[in-house]
Amino acid sequence: MSAEFEIAVEREFPATPEQVWQAVTAETSAWLFPSEDMTGEELVFERPTHHVNRMEGPDGWFNQLEQIIEPRPNGRSFMRWQHSGVFPGDPAEGDDQEDGIRQHTVFYLHTLAEYLEHFTGRPVVFADIPGPESSMAPDSFEVLRAALGVAADAPVGAAASAAMAGLDGAIVDYNTANFIGLRTDAALYRFFGRNAFGGPVGMTVHHFAGAAAETLAATYQEWLTGLYAA
Repeated sequence: MSAEFEIAVEREFPATPEQVWQAVTAETSAWLFPSEDMTGEELVFERPTHHVNRMEGPDGWFNQLEQIIEPRPNGRSFMRWQHSGVFPGDPAEGDDQEDGIRQHTVFYLHTLAEYLEHFTGRPVVFADIPGPESSMAPDSFEVLRAALGVAADAPVGAAASAAMAGLDGAIVDYNTANFIGLRTDAALYRFFGRNAFGGPVGMTVHHFAGAAAETLAATYQEWLTGLYAA
């Protein structure tokens, strides 16, 4: 029997409702992943305040995203992001999966805020780089953390010391037990400790300075794979 979930996250953004709407509906490569990865039926499209997209599959499977956007003073906005659906895999693991989805959602919406504050409207190139199977070990995210030069207690605004292409001058914009965000003048680098949720460590790059997607993917795939080489 499938188990359903419903997660709601609320936060304020440094942008107008129209800018938030544009980012959520058309500029997802800049903070989440390309919109073609979220194809489904748009149930509500009330620009710029209410959007609902739903995907359905066999045996009652569905995945639904809803955004309710409200204006706030000084050109800011408030959004309620609601994600509901059916857990993949074993329903008995639902609590752990819900926690993982919630942590990812909070990180994604933080990345949205970073995009809106620092890069809004700029063309973006997106790369998604999965770690190898060996990065599923319990200590794998700590290996990555050491390579990035980001201590567990590093505050937002701290400098990273990663010896990695593109990360010169990177600062920490997010740092929790399972997620790290780094920002440079050209890009947002996101690191995911999915080994805590039964998967491999991974990273994404949202690049705003004209890099080639193939080059980004190849460069960082080699780096991340080499990090976990036996």
